[in-house]
Amino acid sequence: MLQTALREDALTATPAGFELRVGLPWIRSMPLSSVAGLAVEVDGAPVLPGELTVVLGPRSVPADSLAAEPGWWFVQDRLVLAGRHELRGSAHAVAVDFQLLVPYLQAGPATPLVLPFHLEARLDPDRAPAPSASRDVA
Repeated sequence: MLQTALREDALTATPAGFELRVGLPWIRSMPLSSVAGLAVEVDGAPVLPGELTVVLGPRSVPADSLAAEPGWWFVQDRLVLAGRHELRGSAHAVAVDFQLLVPYLQAGPATPLVLPFHLEARLDPDRAPAPSASRDVA
């Protein structure tokens, strides 16, 4: 699951900064509201919370606002994280951290299981997209 969460073609340079497509590192599709604590680093520099958004189709929402989103992150889809961080050079060290609240598994009385995830890879924004059946979460 973790091996495909950040594919080789996950990072794209944009005029405003970058987009990073993250695969769901879990065995079942999850509601977007179960994603918390999104944080991204590029080349060791954190993307500030106010500069990190999630692209949902035509909308961009602050990364810390997913708890209010009604949509789903399907296993085959990619969650698009956008940041205002200029990419210079060819390859970049990228790290993504977040928690996944699993509503159907209990960690205690009335407390869902919370799984922390840390993903990292060296990614080239100029890499050609690989053929895939994945879609962006909308």
